[in-house]
Amino acid sequence: MNLAPASAETFTQDALQNPHNRAILERLPGLKLPDAWLVAGCLFQTVWNLRSGRPPIAGIKDYDLFYFDASDLSAQAEMAVQARVEACCADLGITVEIKNQARVHTWYPDYFGFPYPALTCSQDGLDRFLVRCTCVGLQACGAEPVLYAPNGLDELYQGILRPNPLCDHRTLFTRKVASYRARWGWLETRA
Repeated sequence: MNLAPASAETFTQDALQNPHNRAILERLPGLKLPDAWLVAGCLFQTVWNLRSGRPPIAGIKDYDLFYFDASDLSAQAEMAVQARVEACCADLGITVEIKNQARVHTWYPDYFGFPYPALTCSQDGLDRFLVRCTCVGLQACGAEPVLYAPNGLDELYQGILRPNPLCDHRTLFTRKVASYRARWGWLETRA
């Protein structure tokens, strides 16, 4: 698929065609979570759905929020935030998952079997998604969301899936890519 370079404006407009993304971003400031971002699959999968002629919400299993709170790294604190977010979004009928990026290094090695450095902000977590083109996030900030896409947007729109050198776990990458390609057959893996 050859496309003109994708812009932040195009991506944001596409991501907001998913009414759940729009609703979460509208509600996010009220949750008062530090360094909060709507991230990952709910954004790039919306784009891929649109590129495939599907409804924007098709097949999106959950909506991920990152925040960064180094003042409490406990699982209990994260679960309390999860409960607040679930209550705030209950009427949407979707699953919203919360991850405090300040504590990922405390559980990642046991869960995934790979080391993970302590992060300094939510954007550090976005930088480390397994697939480079999926490193995207939107932050509610004024009238229009702010986009963070450290690897640009062109490969996301072209459907090019490459491993992320910042988190190069090939077994996990291979599984994730197989899942994506099963749903969007036009995606292309490049190592």
